[in-house]
Amino acid sequence: MNVTDIIRDYYDQSVEIEWERIDNRPEFLITCRYIDRYVKAGDKVLDIGGGPGRYSIRLAKKGCDVTLFDLSPQNVSFARKKAAEMGLTLNALSGDVRTVDENIKGEFDCILLMGPLYHLLEESDRIKAINASLRLLKPGGVIFVSFINVFAGIIYTMKHEPESITNANAFEYYKAVLEDRNYAGEAFTQAFFIHQREVLPFMAQFPIEKLHYFGQESITSPCESNIMSQPQEIIDAWLDMAEALAELEHLLSWSEHLMYVGRKL
Repeated sequence: MNVTDIIRDYYDQSVEIEWERIDNRPEFLITCRYIDRYVKAGDKVLDIGGGPGRYSIRLAKKGCDVTLFDLSPQNVSFARKKAAEMGLTLNALSGDVRTVDENIKGEFDCILLMGPLYHLLEESDRIKAINASLRLLKPGGVIFVSFINVFAGIIYTMKHEPESITNANAFEYYKAVLEDRNYAGEAFTQAFFIHQREVLPFMAQFPIEKLHYFGQESITSPCESNIMSQPQEIIDAWLDMAEALAELEHLLSWSEHLMYVGRKL
């Protein structure tokens, strides 16, 4: 089984888990605050790697014309069903991000590329994915690009599986963290984790004007469960604080996910 098949199979088997994973979590809530700065009702939006459709469905509710494109046929099927249950119109199809422009035609006001770069282990494939996406974005359109932070595995392990620090199978990942570099290989599935200092140089090669580079969880990730168990007034105050601090470079390692927002030149 090749890497693409491994990843497709992983997501085909974790549709419900992925649907619930970001529900009411800082990653989703803070990211939506940034998306709402640029995406308005009536916009034509392409959600590449949108999984079971959390962002797509939210934007369809907002009045956007949304197309979901995902590697996993099961994710696509789930998103269609969810949208139909809510009385929403959602275009959804399955395919490989590296050739998305061969499967979809037209120009979009905004593109979400939030997921595929997690699993393209070779830089050449990540470049193909972004170039294919940009060919579908109109001049002046905005693209949202997500990465997994190389420190994400440490944060996750500290929160959920502290005993895994002695797991020999994770040796190569821990070695990458200690050597302060990117990691590509076995994780929750085949995955690519990027060092926070590498994102801007990587994105600088594309015809995009940088608007934002931020941590999608900002400072909340290590203490997420404690924060999200508080009364709504306290949660909102922490989310406001997190949004205000999200773009500070020295705090990016607190986040499990990193996002670059840019405008196509």
